[in-house]
Amino acid sequence: MKKGLKILMWVVLGTVFIGAVGFLTMQLWNWLVPELFNGPAITFWQAMGLLVLSKILFSGIGGKRGNSGHCKHRYYEKWSAMTPDERARFKEKMKDKWCRKSPDETAEMK
Repeated sequence: MKKGLKILMWVVLGTVFIGAVGFLTMQLWNWLVPELFNGPAITFWQAMGLLVLSKILFSGIGGKRGNSGHCKHRYYEKWSAMTPDERARFKEKMKDKWCRKSPDETAEMK
């Protein structure tokens, strides 16, 4: 498939997807809000604005936020300072805490 046609296909699919999400938001709003809260019905473009506003409020405008790099560095330092026995105990503790046990393993342990 030619590169230009592929790009056009993704642009069209992206536009259809965004339009479908906006239409679904409008329909859900107009179905629930006027009935439950006596609020106004909204148009498609108001629904799109609502989606953009919620993205800004809940996700922020930029990319990733937070100190994930700092946290990774801090945990790497802690991990590096552990002895092999401490690492093994830590791994076992995390495995017990987070890994699900199958019914067979639970029966064997009792």
